[in-house]
Amino acid sequence: MCDELLKKIAAKEVAVSIIGLGYVGLPLASAIVRAGITTIGIDIDEVRVRMINEGRSPVSDVPDEELKGLLKRGFLASGDYDRIKETDVIIVCVPTPVTRSKDPDLTYLIGAGQGIGARLRRGQLVILKSTTFPQTTEGVFLPLLEKSGLKVGKDFFLAFCPERVDPGNRRFNIENTPIVIGGVTDNCQKAAVAFYKLIVPAVHPVSSPQAAEMTKLLENVFRNVNIALVNELAILCERMGLDIWEVIEAASTKPFGFMPFYPGPGVGGHCIPIDPYYLSWKAREFDYHIGFIELAARINENMPYHVAQLITEILGKRGIGLKKAKVLIVGVTFKPDVADTRHSPALKLIEIIQDKVGWLGFHDPLIGEVIVGRRRYRSVDLEQTLKEIDLAVIITNHSQLDYERVVSEAPLVLDTRNGCKGITAENVFSLGRPILD
Repeated sequence: MCDELLKKIAAKEVAVSIIGLGYVGLPLASAIVRAGITTIGIDIDEVRVRMINEGRSPVSDVPDEELKGLLKRGFLASGDYDRIKETDVIIVCVPTPVTRSKDPDLTYLIGAGQGIGARLRRGQLVILKSTTFPQTTEGVFLPLLEKSGLKVGKDFFLAFCPERVDPGNRRFNIENTPIVIGGVTDNCQKAAVAFYKLIVPAVHPVSSPQAAEMTKLLENVFRNVNIALVNELAILCERMGLDIWEVIEAASTKPFGFMPFYPGPGVGGHCIPIDPYYLSWKAREFDYHIGFIELAARINENMPYHVAQLITEILGKRGIGLKKAKVLIVGVTFKPDVADTRHSPALKLIEIIQDKVGWLGFHDPLIGEVIVGRRRYRSVDLEQTLKEIDLAVIITNHSQLDYERVVSEAPLVLDTRNGCKGITAENVFSLGRPILD
């Protein structure tokens, strides 16, 4: 079966189904269609399926015009798992969140595995991309597929290939980012590598799915730990009367042995806040507690609370009581210039202070509304609102924001992202710089 599949891949005669059409699945579908391969998207969200088929993209990295072009080339979205029977390659890009107690939640992944296992046929290649802990592919996902009665490596093929999507990154995309692949067997590896070489120029095989799963966690834990480091130093600099932004800029002049990371109000997105908990949960199975990594995660989770404390201090500096204060959050997405609020620290900050201030609102040029708890907030007009508030808190430094206007019209500004860099004004306070005289 492997030789037959390899021949079909080489001739680009395979069809692909992608399960999960979110921030990973839809851009991947776009790349595969551009490579000249027939592609079907599957998602259990009926609203998302309808939007995509109407040419309205739910993902900022795939603009509407690009999506309409994909539809003209035969791409379509469906909520019917039976469509995977028509395809040779099945790629799983479903969410893998954590529970309230920070344990892995594999509900979507297990659902996808059950849906595939009930329809799996001989000769198909299944690739799991959803971020997860080591041993998921073979210990959780594979048994669901084997309920079909087929044998992995002989009748069907399975590999783990971690996603490397950076929403909003205009330099690196799916086609020019190297890919890591770990197959369950040699035949699984051959098939997965051959398929991905149709899409990306650089494919890096590893010895097992576990190695590929750990690779993904290392990449994101690396970022989480280093962000936590500069967040701790930012708080220390506030107390010492130093400027963390100046210190990072100076350290960045070193041409070796240093990589700049920047402080902020917390970390967001799907992977960076989540992956440390997937790793720590799995580590406990081996009687090992990754205290260093868990500490870094807690430091970053504490940053919205630190920003809330800075808000109290700044308002108090002007004699404004928190209960009467009018506060505007500027930017609610988890990173600049991306319409994505997943795990955004802005939402956590809103949750923390919404019952403590007199009025709370937000402005974001990319997001129309957010729901925090049971409250719905709609983006307000920036120019008008700046004149009516006591404090503007910059959480996301979108490039299209006019920071000089924010500084000139808001009575007080708290900048958590260094968006006001180069602007000197007595009403501007910054995370990582001294707040009080």
